[in-house]
Amino acid sequence: MAEELLRERFEIQGRNFEKAGEVSGEIKVILRDLGLDPGCIRRLVIVSYEAEMNVVMYAERGALTLVVSDEDVGLEIADTGPGIPDIELALQEGYSTAPDEMRELGFGFGMGLPNMKKNSDEFRIESDVGVGTRVFAKVRLNPHA
Repeated sequence: MAEELLRERFEIQGRNFEKAGEVSGEIKVILRDLGLDPGCIRRLVIVSYEAEMNVVMYAERGALTLVVSDEDVGLEIADTGPGIPDIELALQEGYSTAPDEMRELGFGFGMGLPNMKKNSDEFRIESDVGVGTRVFAKVRLNPHA
């Protein structure tokens, strides 16, 4: 059984593009200070940034919880928002429901969820339309274990 070493929760405000990316930046510093492998940090920062941007773009608000154990690092993202009606479709590269205003800002090209899945060793999405979405992602610290 993995021993939990650190758990930290970060609040994310929907539609706050000015602060978008700050949580991922904080996570990067925490993981670097813990001395994690740079490759693991890179993957985790990609997952956290994509998750954070999805909350900012689509949800009213959300929270990202970072859980570091002696075996892996987990990210749990939960939001209050529209939910995802078709998760399988949403996981396809290039599929996006982002409005033009988001695309004009340089976001919403349908790579967020696929990038999150690709950079995770474990990945799961649960969503209730009209309620919100929960994403669980893990990156193993020793990928050969």
